[in-house]
Amino acid sequence: MLENASDFLELFKSFPVSISVLLVVPIALLSGHGSPVMAAHEFPVFRMQQFDLQQTLKGSRSSLVNMEARPLTADMLTRRCVVTRLSDLTIERFKEAIQTLGAGAMLILLPKNTSLTSLEQMQEWQQLERDLLTLEVPVAVYFAYEDKELAEIYEDIKTAINTDQAGSAFEALLGVASTSGHQMVVNVGEAKEIKDITITSLQGRLAGMGVDEQLPTIGVVTHYDTFGVAPSLAFGSDDNGSGVVALLELARLFSRLYADSRMQAKYNLVFFLSGGGKFNYQGTKRWLEENLDNPETSVLSEVDFVLCLDSISNTDNLFLHVSKPPKEGTPAFELVKVAEAFFKEINFSMIHKKINLAEETLSWEHERFSLHTQRLPAGTLSHYAEPTVLGRSSIFDVRNAHSDQKLERNIGFIAEVLVRHIFNLTTKGYPRNMKVFSGSMAIDSHFVKTWMDYLGGQARGAQLFNKNHPFLSGLEQSLAKFVKEVKKFSAKADRRDPEFMFYDKPETTMFAYRVKPAIFDLFLAVGIASYLGLFYLAVMVSLKLIKTLC
Repeated sequence: MLENASDFLELFKSFPVSISVLLVVPIALLSGHGSPVMAAHEFPVFRMQQFDLQQTLKGSRSSLVNMEARPLTADMLTRRCVVTRLSDLTIERFKEAIQTLGAGAMLILLPKNTSLTSLEQMQEWQQLERDLLTLEVPVAVYFAYEDKELAEIYEDIKTAINTDQAGSAFEALLGVASTSGHQMVVNVGEAKEIKDITITSLQGRLAGMGVDEQLPTIGVVTHYDTFGVAPSLAFGSDDNGSGVVALLELARLFSRLYADSRMQAKYNLVFFLSGGGKFNYQGTKRWLEENLDNPETSVLSEVDFVLCLDSISNTDNLFLHVSKPPKEGTPAFELVKVAEAFFKEINFSMIHKKINLAEETLSWEHERFSLHTQRLPAGTLSHYAEPTVLGRSSIFDVRNAHSDQKLERNIGFIAEVLVRHIFNLTTKGYPRNMKVFSGSMAIDSHFVKTWMDYLGGQARGAQLFNKNHPFLSGLEQSLAKFVKEVKKFSAKADRRDPEFMFYDKPETTMFAYRVKPAIFDLFLAVGIASYLGLFYLAVMVSLKLIKTLC
């Protein structure tokens, strides 16, 4: 029997290998995720607004994330990254997570398609967005569009049994053995001030017939930038993509009229695309300062009226907002006549509201003209009756092709008003029921649609643009096709006392690493020690048994 003992021991020496293969490897495989790809997932994220306006700090003041993920319903959120769907979030829960429970960051998942969202749900999201924009948040807040992988990660986070939520020690041990966590990481460094930020605006002009300096001027003004809870998600199709398209189409139409010397009116037409509209109309402010403080080179020396365009698609309502009642014979009165004659489907009315000087920000762009020392007559045309209405300045203002027809109609409405005023057609007896812009001079539907498609896919937060940005270059080239003397105007923040300040890193990449909780290492070490101890005892007992048998 001693002769066979050595062979038996040799077989037994291979026993640990067999045990490792049969037990340890399967356990390791089972403890991991079913899909190796999901061990790490990277996806684009968009940071919440961060800016300073008139020394008031707004938005998310951090950009760093390197912490374990937790659902919004977890009991312990300290130094954790909260992951939640937008539909599960309220402003009260947001404040509780950040201010009370000490969450270190937040990732908010947005639906990719909002076309099927109910009106009630959309209004709740828009109100939440409005509330978030009033806060100064000390931690990083990011947004991401939910996809299949993010949905799986979110469900894992929600259903995982974490040690800080377990009802007992045994439940905690079971949890760490069977589940995994997620480490959310953004390695971009802290956001910094954008040095020497420039807000760029564009001016173009059509000169009328007569002595240039003596001709009255009609201004058409609109801002091209957008606003929302995250600058890289603010596409602003209606607010104010519709205003930009309207200005370009009006410039195209009147350039065709003014191209014929016999059709030139005794009016100068100025077209101004302003930047920084969502930051208290900084571009317009600087433009007024440069023009009105230099009367010799000013294009605003004899202003008859300035019409500002702000969100003019989507509905049949149009309101002309003014700070003081307009005088008889101005385009403001022509609006009423044209609406009654040609556009009976438009519900047009005028809203007179004095400027509230106690407010930090202006409500409408025309207020910049009314506040200037020269008190230029101006008004803002919009389908919004109030500046604070939900939907204005929102990331949910997305492209809606169904509103193109209303936009074309409203552009035609504005064009008929302007042409009747500058050519004095009403006094000359031009038939009230005959449109000027019809037939070959009608609104170009293809032009409107193409520009709306382009603007609807272009995030236009003011902090995303430098003075040489391709979007601004393209806008300048397009305007130059129709009008003369296209110029750029730059507004820079005062270095000693800046009125506005923007910060970088509006978008980046986040990584979700699938990891075991820290306590899992302790649990694994205890398991390995127990296994080795049992194996040692088994070997010793086996050797004694062999000796006894031999």
